[in-house]
Amino acid sequence: MIEWVKQMKKAFGASFLWLICLIYFTQGFRSFVWTAVSYQLKDNLKLSPSASQFVSSIAFFPWSIKPLYGILSDCIPIKGRKRIPYLVIATFLSLVPWPMLGIDSNLRSSQWHFTVLLTVQNLGSAMADVVVDAMIAEAVRSERASFAGDLQSLSWFSMAVGGIWGSLLGGYALTNLQIDKIFLLFSVLPAIQLLSCGLVEENSADSKISHESAYSSNSHPMNGSGDVLDKDNILLKKSSASVTRRKKSQKNGNKRASMRTKSLIPKKGDYLVSRWFHSLKTATYSLLRAFRQPVILRPMAWFFLAHITVPNLSTVMFYYQTEVLNLDASFLGTARVVGWLGLMLGTFMYNRYLKTMKLRKILLLAHVGLSLLTLLDIILVSRVNLAYGVSDRIMVVWGSALADAVNQFKYIRFSKFSSFSNNIF
Repeated sequence: MIEWVKQMKKAFGASFLWLICLIYFTQGFRSFVWTAVSYQLKDNLKLSPSASQFVSSIAFFPWSIKPLYGILSDCIPIKGRKRIPYLVIATFLSLVPWPMLGIDSNLRSSQWHFTVLLTVQNLGSAMADVVVDAMIAEAVRSERASFAGDLQSLSWFSMAVGGIWGSLLGGYALTNLQIDKIFLLFSVLPAIQLLSCGLVEENSADSKISHESAYSSNSHPMNGSGDVLDKDNILLKKSSASVTRRKKSQKNGNKRASMRTKSLIPKKGDYLVSRWFHSLKTATYSLLRAFRQPVILRPMAWFFLAHITVPNLSTVMFYYQTEVLNLDASFLGTARVVGWLGLMLGTFMYNRYLKTMKLRKILLLAHVGLSLLTLLDIILVSRVNLAYGVSDRIMVVWGSALADAVNQFKYIRFSKFSSFSNNIF
Protein backbone atom coordinates (compact mmCIF):
# COMPACT_ATOMS: atom_id res chain seq x y z
CA MET A 1 0.00 0.00 0.00
CA ILE A 2 2.77 2.43 0.97
CA GLU A 3 4.80 1.54 -2.13
CA TRP A 4 1.71 2.03 -4.27
CA VAL A 5 1.15 5.52 -2.83
CA LYS A 6 4.82 6.39 -3.39
CA GLN A 7 4.55 5.42 -7.05
CA MET A 8 1.42 7.55 -7.41
CA LYS A 9 3.17 10.47 -5.70
CA LYS A 10 6.14 10.16 -8.05
CA ALA A 11 3.91 9.99 -11.12
CA PHE A 12 1.52 12.85 -10.36
CA GLY A 13 3.07 14.97 -7.61
CA ALA A 14 2.29 15.34 -3.90
CA SER A 15 0.20 18.53 -4.21
CA PHE A 16 -1.99 17.04 -6.94
CA LEU A 17 -2.65 13.86 -4.95
CA TRP A 18 -3.36 15.92 -1.82
CA LEU A 19 -5.96 18.02 -3.63
CA ILE A 20 -7.62 14.97 -5.21
CA CYS A 21 -7.80 13.10 -1.92
CA LEU A 22 -9.04 16.18 -0.06
CA ILE A 23 -11.85 16.83 -2.54
CA TYR A 24 -13.05 13.24 -2.48
CA PHE A 25 -12.67 13.09 1.30
CA THR A 26 -14.89 16.16 1.53
CA GLN A 27 -17.43 14.53 -0.77
CA GLY A 28 -17.61 11.55 1.56
CA PHE A 29 -17.59 13.70 4.70
CA ARG A 30 -20.77 15.38 3.46
CA SER A 31 -22.65 12.65 5.36
CA PHE A 32 -21.64 14.57 8.50
CA VAL A 33 -23.76 17.56 7.55
CA TRP A 34 -26.47 16.00 5.38
CA THR A 35 -27.69 13.92 8.28
CA ALA A 36 -28.25 17.21 10.07
CA VAL A 37 -30.04 18.52 6.96
CA SER A 38 -32.42 15.57 7.09
CA TYR A 39 -33.24 16.27 10.73
CA GLN A 40 -33.64 19.97 9.97
CA LEU A 41 -36.26 19.18 7.32
CA LYS A 42 -38.10 16.68 9.51
CA ASP A 43 -37.95 18.17 13.02
CA ASN A 44 -37.48 21.92 12.61
CA LEU A 45 -39.27 22.64 9.33
CA LYS A 46 -41.88 19.94 10.06
CA LEU A 47 -42.02 18.76 6.46
CA SER A 48 -43.80 15.61 5.39
CA PRO A 49 -41.80 12.83 3.71
CA SER A 50 -43.06 13.88 0.28
CA ALA A 51 -42.22 17.56 0.87
CA SER A 52 -38.80 16.63 2.25
CA GLN A 53 -38.15 14.44 -0.79
CA PHE A 54 -39.17 17.33 -3.06
CA VAL A 55 -36.69 19.66 -1.35
CA SER A 56 -33.95 17.04 -1.68
CA SER A 57 -34.75 16.51 -5.37
CA ILE A 58 -34.51 20.24 -6.08
CA ALA A 59 -31.33 20.60 -4.02
CA PHE A 60 -29.59 17.71 -5.79
CA PHE A 61 -30.66 18.74 -9.29
CA PRO A 62 -27.23 20.34 -10.08
CA TRP A 63 -25.77 16.83 -10.02
CA SER A 64 -28.00 15.91 -12.98
CA ILE A 65 -26.43 18.45 -15.36
CA LYS A 66 -22.77 17.71 -14.70
CA PRO A 67 -21.83 17.56 -18.43
CA LEU A 68 -22.62 21.27 -18.72
CA TYR A 69 -19.92 22.13 -16.19
CA GLY A 70 -17.37 20.07 -18.10
CA ILE A 71 -18.21 21.78 -21.40
CA LEU A 72 -18.08 25.19 -19.72
CA SER A 73 -14.65 24.64 -18.18
CA ASP A 74 -13.26 23.15 -21.40
CA CYS A 75 -14.47 25.92 -23.70
CA ILE A 76 -14.20 29.08 -21.61
CA PRO A 77 -10.86 29.26 -19.79
CA ILE A 78 -10.40 31.86 -17.08
CA LYS A 79 -7.10 33.72 -17.43
CA GLY A 80 -5.87 30.95 -19.71
CA ARG A 81 -6.66 28.14 -17.24
CA LYS A 82 -9.46 25.60 -17.49
CA ARG A 83 -9.44 23.76 -14.16
CA ILE A 84 -8.13 25.57 -11.09
CA PRO A 85 -10.22 28.78 -11.50
CA TYR A 86 -13.39 26.72 -11.89
CA LEU A 87 -12.37 24.60 -8.92
CA VAL A 88 -11.98 27.77 -6.86
CA ILE A 89 -15.42 29.00 -7.94
CA ALA A 90 -16.98 25.60 -7.20
CA THR A 91 -15.36 25.39 -3.76
CA PHE A 92 -16.52 28.91 -2.95
CA LEU A 93 -20.10 28.01 -3.90
CA SER A 94 -19.98 24.86 -1.78
CA LEU A 95 -18.53 26.79 1.17
CA VAL A 96 -20.64 29.94 1.47
CA PRO A 97 -24.10 28.38 2.19
CA TRP A 98 -22.97 26.58 5.35
CA PRO A 99 -21.81 29.65 7.33
CA MET A 100 -24.93 31.48 6.19
CA LEU A 101 -27.17 28.69 7.45
CA GLY A 102 -25.18 28.42 10.65
CA ILE A 103 -25.32 32.13 11.47
CA ASP A 104 -28.77 33.21 10.27
CA SER A 105 -31.67 31.37 11.89
CA ASN A 106 -34.17 32.95 9.45
CA LEU A 107 -32.49 31.18 6.55
CA ARG A 108 -32.73 27.84 8.35
CA SER A 109 -36.39 28.31 9.25
CA SER A 110 -37.50 29.25 5.72
CA GLN A 111 -38.12 26.32 3.40
CA TRP A 112 -37.51 28.48 0.31
CA HIS A 113 -34.22 29.97 1.50
CA PHE A 114 -33.06 26.63 2.84
CA THR A 115 -33.75 24.95 -0.52
CA VAL A 116 -31.97 27.68 -2.50
CA LEU A 117 -28.84 27.54 -0.34
CA LEU A 118 -28.73 23.75 -0.48
CA THR A 119 -29.03 23.93 -4.28
CA VAL A 120 -26.15 26.42 -4.47
CA GLN A 121 -24.07 24.16 -2.25
CA ASN A 122 -24.75 21.15 -4.47
CA LEU A 123 -23.96 23.23 -7.53
CA GLY A 124 -20.50 23.89 -6.14
CA SER A 125 -19.99 20.28 -5.09
CA ALA A 126 -21.11 18.92 -8.46
CA MET A 127 -18.91 21.38 -10.36
CA ALA A 128 -15.91 20.49 -8.19
CA ASP A 129 -16.58 16.80 -8.83
CA VAL A 130 -16.58 17.38 -12.61
CA VAL A 131 -13.45 19.51 -12.55
CA VAL A 132 -11.49 17.07 -10.42
CA ASP A 133 -12.56 14.17 -12.66
CA ALA A 134 -11.30 16.14 -15.66
CA MET A 135 -8.02 16.80 -13.87
CA ILE A 136 -7.65 13.07 -13.18
CA ALA A 137 -8.38 12.20 -16.83
CA GLU A 138 -5.84 14.76 -18.07
CA ALA A 139 -3.20 13.62 -15.59
CA VAL A 140 -3.66 10.00 -16.62
CA ARG A 141 -3.35 10.81 -20.33
CA SER A 142 -0.34 13.09 -19.94
CA GLU A 143 1.59 11.19 -17.29
CA ARG A 144 1.03 7.44 -17.00
CA ALA A 145 -2.10 5.81 -18.38
CA SER A 146 -1.34 2.61 -16.44
CA PHE A 147 -2.34 4.46 -13.25
CA ALA A 148 -5.89 5.16 -14.48
CA GLY A 149 -7.56 2.53 -12.31
CA ASP A 150 -5.21 3.14 -9.38
CA LEU A 151 -5.90 6.89 -9.32
CA GLN A 152 -9.65 6.29 -9.47
CA SER A 153 -9.39 3.71 -6.71
CA LEU A 154 -7.44 6.16 -4.55
CA SER A 155 -10.17 8.74 -5.10
CA TRP A 156 -12.94 6.37 -4.06
CA PHE A 157 -10.88 5.16 -1.11
CA SER A 158 -10.52 8.76 0.08
CA MET A 159 -14.27 9.29 -0.29
CA ALA A 160 -14.95 6.12 1.71
CA VAL A 161 -12.64 7.30 4.50
CA GLY A 162 -14.42 10.66 4.52
CA GLY A 163 -17.78 8.91 4.61
CA ILE A 164 -16.76 6.78 7.58
CA TRP A 165 -15.59 9.73 9.64
CA GLY A 166 -18.51 11.87 8.53
CA SER A 167 -21.06 9.24 9.51
CA LEU A 168 -19.43 8.53 12.87
CA LEU A 169 -18.99 12.17 13.82
CA GLY A 170 -22.34 13.18 12.34
CA GLY A 171 -24.33 10.94 14.64
CA TYR A 172 -22.28 12.07 17.64
CA ALA A 173 -22.63 15.74 16.69
CA LEU A 174 -26.43 15.52 16.35
CA THR A 175 -26.61 14.05 19.85
CA ASN A 176 -24.42 16.71 21.48
CA LEU A 177 -24.56 19.83 19.28
CA GLN A 178 -27.13 22.12 17.74
CA ILE A 179 -27.69 21.92 13.99
CA ASP A 180 -26.36 25.43 13.41
CA LYS A 181 -23.05 24.46 15.03
CA ILE A 182 -22.84 21.43 12.73
CA PHE A 183 -23.25 23.67 9.66
CA LEU A 184 -20.46 25.93 10.89
CA LEU A 185 -18.13 23.02 11.69
CA PHE A 186 -18.53 21.47 8.25
CA SER A 187 -17.56 24.73 6.54
CA VAL A 188 -13.98 24.15 7.76
CA LEU A 189 -13.35 21.43 5.17
CA PRO A 190 -14.40 23.48 2.10
CA ALA A 191 -12.31 26.35 3.47
CA ILE A 192 -9.24 24.09 3.60
CA GLN A 193 -10.06 22.87 0.11
CA LEU A 194 -10.27 26.46 -1.12
CA LEU A 195 -6.82 27.21 0.28
CA SER A 196 -5.40 23.98 -1.16
CA CYS A 197 -6.37 25.01 -4.70
CA GLY A 198 -3.36 27.32 -4.70
CA LEU A 199 -0.97 24.41 -4.19
CA VAL A 200 -1.56 22.93 -7.64
CA GLU A 201 -0.07 24.70 -10.63
CA GLU A 202 -1.87 24.58 -13.94
CA ASN A 203 -0.29 25.42 -17.26
CA SER A 204 -1.94 28.18 -19.20
CA ALA A 205 -4.09 27.09 -22.12
CA ASP A 206 -2.24 27.16 -25.43
CA SER A 207 -3.44 30.31 -27.13
CA LYS A 208 -0.43 31.04 -29.32
CA ILE A 209 -2.20 29.93 -32.45
CA SER A 210 -5.19 32.13 -31.80
CA HIS A 211 -2.95 35.09 -31.03
CA GLU A 212 -0.96 34.52 -34.19
CA SER A 213 -4.11 34.30 -36.28
CA ALA A 214 -5.41 37.46 -34.65
CA TYR A 215 -2.12 39.20 -35.35
CA SER A 216 -2.10 38.09 -38.97
CA SER A 217 -5.67 39.30 -39.46
CA ASN A 218 -4.77 42.64 -37.87
CA SER A 219 -1.61 43.08 -39.91
CA HIS A 220 -3.46 44.03 -43.10
CA PRO A 221 -5.24 47.10 -41.76
CA MET A 222 -2.02 48.17 -40.07
CA ASN A 223 -0.21 48.00 -43.41
CA GLY A 224 -2.98 50.05 -44.88
CA SER A 225 -2.46 52.75 -42.30
CA GLY A 226 1.26 52.63 -42.99
CA ASP A 227 0.61 53.29 -46.67
CA VAL A 228 -1.57 56.23 -45.73
CA LEU A 229 1.17 57.63 -43.51
CA ASP A 230 3.73 57.20 -46.30
CA LYS A 231 1.50 59.06 -48.69
CA ASP A 232 1.06 61.81 -46.12
CA ASN A 233 4.84 62.09 -45.74
CA ILE A 234 5.21 62.45 -49.50
CA LEU A 235 2.59 65.16 -49.49
CA LEU A 236 4.45 66.92 -46.69
CA LYS A 237 7.62 66.95 -48.74
CA LYS A 238 5.76 68.43 -51.69
CA SER A 239 3.93 71.02 -49.60
CA SER A 240 6.72 73.48 -48.88
CA ALA A 241 4.80 76.25 -50.57
CA SER A 242 1.73 76.07 -48.28
CA VAL A 243 2.76 74.53 -44.97
CA THR A 244 -0.28 75.53 -42.96
CA ARG A 245 -2.81 74.16 -45.41
CA ARG A 246 -0.90 70.91 -45.78
CA LYS A 247 -0.70 70.41 -42.04
CA LYS A 248 -4.45 70.71 -41.75
CA SER A 249 -4.99 68.19 -44.55
CA GLN A 250 -2.47 65.87 -42.92
CA LYS A 251 -4.35 65.94 -39.62
CA ASN A 252 -7.62 65.22 -41.35
CA GLY A 253 -6.07 62.37 -43.30
CA ASN A 254 -4.54 60.83 -40.22
CA LYS A 255 -7.88 60.99 -38.41
CA ARG A 256 -9.64 59.25 -41.27
CA ALA A 257 -6.92 56.59 -41.52
CA SER A 258 -6.96 55.90 -37.78
CA MET A 259 -10.75 55.64 -37.86
CA ARG A 260 -10.59 53.14 -40.71
CA THR A 261 -7.89 51.16 -38.90
CA LYS A 262 -9.85 51.01 -35.64
CA SER A 263 -12.96 49.90 -37.45
CA LEU A 264 -11.08 47.04 -39.12
CA ILE A 265 -9.32 45.79 -35.96
CA PRO A 266 -11.65 43.50 -33.95
CA LYS A 267 -12.11 44.37 -30.32
CA LYS A 268 -10.54 42.02 -27.79
CA GLY A 269 -13.86 41.32 -26.07
CA ASP A 270 -15.58 40.51 -29.36
CA TYR A 271 -12.72 38.22 -30.34
CA LEU A 272 -12.90 36.30 -27.05
CA VAL A 273 -16.67 35.96 -27.30
CA SER A 274 -16.36 34.57 -30.83
CA ARG A 275 -13.70 32.12 -29.67
CA TRP A 276 -15.86 30.96 -26.76
CA PHE A 277 -18.89 30.59 -28.98
CA HIS A 278 -16.90 28.57 -31.51
CA SER A 279 -15.48 26.35 -28.75
CA LEU A 280 -18.92 25.76 -27.23
CA LYS A 281 -20.35 24.94 -30.64
CA THR A 282 -17.52 22.53 -31.41
CA ALA A 283 -17.79 20.82 -28.01
CA THR A 284 -21.55 20.45 -28.34
CA TYR A 285 -21.23 18.84 -31.77
CA SER A 286 -18.46 16.57 -30.47
CA LEU A 287 -20.65 15.55 -27.54
CA LEU A 288 -23.56 14.75 -29.86
CA ARG A 289 -21.30 12.73 -32.17
CA ALA A 290 -19.90 10.85 -29.16
CA PHE A 291 -23.36 9.96 -27.90
CA ARG A 292 -24.12 8.38 -31.27
CA GLN A 293 -21.33 5.88 -30.77
CA PRO A 294 -22.54 2.60 -29.25
CA VAL A 295 -19.64 2.46 -26.80
CA ILE A 296 -20.92 5.70 -25.23
CA LEU A 297 -24.65 5.54 -25.95
CA ARG A 298 -25.38 2.11 -24.51
CA PRO A 299 -23.80 2.61 -21.04
CA MET A 300 -25.31 6.08 -20.73
CA ALA A 301 -28.75 4.82 -21.75
CA TRP A 302 -28.42 1.97 -19.27
CA PHE A 303 -27.57 4.30 -16.39
CA PHE A 304 -30.37 6.68 -17.36
CA LEU A 305 -32.92 3.86 -17.33
CA ALA A 306 -31.48 2.47 -14.11
CA HIS A 307 -32.00 5.82 -12.39
CA ILE A 308 -35.49 6.66 -13.62
CA THR A 309 -36.96 3.19 -13.17
CA VAL A 310 -35.80 2.66 -9.57
CA PRO A 311 -37.59 4.98 -7.09
CA ASN A 312 -35.51 6.75 -4.49
CA LEU A 313 -36.86 5.71 -1.08
CA SER A 314 -34.04 7.10 1.06
CA THR A 315 -36.11 9.95 2.52
CA VAL A 316 -39.12 7.74 3.18
CA MET A 317 -36.94 5.10 4.85
CA PHE A 318 -35.28 7.81 6.96
CA TYR A 319 -38.68 8.94 8.25
CA TYR A 320 -39.69 5.33 8.86
CA GLN A 321 -36.51 4.51 10.74
CA THR A 322 -36.70 7.59 12.95
CA GLU A 323 -40.46 7.95 13.48
CA VAL A 324 -41.66 4.32 13.50
CA LEU A 325 -38.60 2.34 14.55
CA ASN A 326 -37.37 5.17 16.84
CA LEU A 327 -33.74 4.76 15.83
CA ASP A 328 -31.51 7.60 17.04
CA ALA A 329 -29.03 9.63 15.02
CA SER A 330 -25.94 7.99 16.49
CA PHE A 331 -27.11 4.53 15.43
CA LEU A 332 -28.02 5.70 11.91
CA GLY A 333 -24.55 7.19 11.61
CA THR A 334 -23.02 3.87 12.69
CA ALA A 335 -25.17 2.03 10.16
CA ARG A 336 -23.85 4.27 7.37
CA VAL A 337 -20.31 3.48 8.53
CA VAL A 338 -20.96 -0.15 7.63
CA GLY A 339 -21.95 0.98 4.14
CA TRP A 340 -18.79 3.05 3.72
CA LEU A 341 -16.66 0.17 4.99
CA GLY A 342 -18.32 -2.01 2.39
CA LEU A 343 -17.44 0.56 -0.27
CA MET A 344 -13.83 0.64 0.93
CA LEU A 345 -13.64 -3.15 0.84
CA GLY A 346 -15.24 -3.17 -2.60
CA THR A 347 -12.71 -0.62 -3.85
CA PHE A 348 -9.86 -2.80 -2.60
CA MET A 349 -11.36 -5.90 -4.18
CA TYR A 350 -11.88 -4.12 -7.47
CA ASN A 351 -8.35 -2.75 -7.58
CA ARG A 352 -6.97 -6.17 -6.65
CA TYR A 353 -9.10 -8.68 -8.53
CA LEU A 354 -11.78 -7.09 -10.72
CA LYS A 355 -9.89 -4.69 -12.96
CA THR A 356 -9.99 -7.04 -15.92
CA MET A 357 -13.63 -8.02 -15.49
CA LYS A 358 -16.00 -6.74 -18.14
CA LEU A 359 -18.16 -3.74 -17.32
CA ARG A 360 -21.35 -5.62 -18.18
CA LYS A 361 -20.59 -8.41 -15.72
CA ILE A 362 -19.75 -6.01 -12.89
CA LEU A 363 -22.99 -4.09 -13.40
CA LEU A 364 -24.96 -7.33 -13.56
CA LEU A 365 -23.52 -8.57 -10.27
CA ALA A 366 -24.05 -5.17 -8.62
CA HIS A 367 -27.72 -5.04 -9.58
CA VAL A 368 -28.37 -8.61 -8.55
CA GLY A 369 -26.92 -7.71 -5.14
CA LEU A 370 -29.05 -4.54 -4.99
CA SER A 371 -32.18 -6.54 -5.80
CA LEU A 372 -31.49 -8.96 -2.96
CA LEU A 373 -30.69 -6.17 -0.50
CA THR A 374 -33.88 -4.31 -1.44
CA LEU A 375 -35.85 -7.33 -0.29
CA LEU A 376 -34.45 -6.71 3.19
CA ASP A 377 -36.19 -3.31 3.27
CA ILE A 378 -39.46 -5.01 2.34
CA ILE A 379 -38.96 -7.51 5.15
CA LEU A 380 -38.20 -4.64 7.56
CA VAL A 381 -41.32 -2.65 6.67
CA SER A 382 -43.58 -5.72 6.75
CA ARG A 383 -42.11 -6.65 10.19
CA VAL A 384 -41.43 -10.21 9.09
CA ASN A 385 -37.99 -10.01 10.67
CA LEU A 386 -39.47 -9.86 14.18
CA ALA A 387 -41.24 -13.17 13.65
CA TYR A 388 -37.84 -14.79 13.16
CA GLY A 389 -36.18 -12.99 16.07
CA VAL A 390 -34.11 -10.57 13.95
CA SER A 391 -33.99 -7.05 15.41
CA ASP A 392 -34.69 -3.88 13.44
CA ARG A 393 -31.17 -2.60 14.03
CA ILE A 394 -29.61 -5.63 12.36
CA MET A 395 -31.95 -5.25 9.38
CA VAL A 396 -31.05 -1.56 8.99
CA VAL A 397 -27.31 -2.23 9.23
CA TRP A 398 -27.26 -5.12 6.76
CA GLY A 399 -30.03 -3.77 4.54
CA SER A 400 -29.91 -0.05 3.85
CA ALA A 401 -26.22 0.37 4.70
CA LEU A 402 -24.93 -2.39 2.44
CA ALA A 403 -27.32 -1.32 -0.30
CA ASP A 404 -25.66 2.12 -0.29
CA ALA A 405 -22.24 0.47 -0.57
CA VAL A 406 -23.21 -1.74 -3.53
CA ASN A 407 -25.01 1.16 -5.20
CA GLN A 408 -21.83 3.25 -5.12
CA PHE A 409 -19.55 0.33 -5.94
CA LYS A 410 -21.14 -0.05 -9.38
CA TYR A 411 -19.85 3.43 -10.31
CA ILE A 412 -16.17 2.56 -9.80
CA ARG A 413 -15.69 0.81 -13.12
CA PHE A 414 -17.97 3.28 -14.88
CA SER A 415 -15.85 6.18 -13.58
CA LYS A 416 -12.77 4.63 -15.16
CA PHE A 417 -14.77 4.06 -18.34
CA SER A 418 -15.82 7.74 -18.31
CA SER A 419 -12.23 8.89 -17.91
CA PHE A 420 -11.26 6.77 -20.90
CA SER A 421 -14.13 8.14 -22.97
CA ASN A 422 -12.89 11.69 -22.39
CA ASN A 423 -10.31 10.98 -25.07
CA ILE A 424 -13.14 11.19 -27.60
CA PHE A 425 -13.70 14.84 -26.83
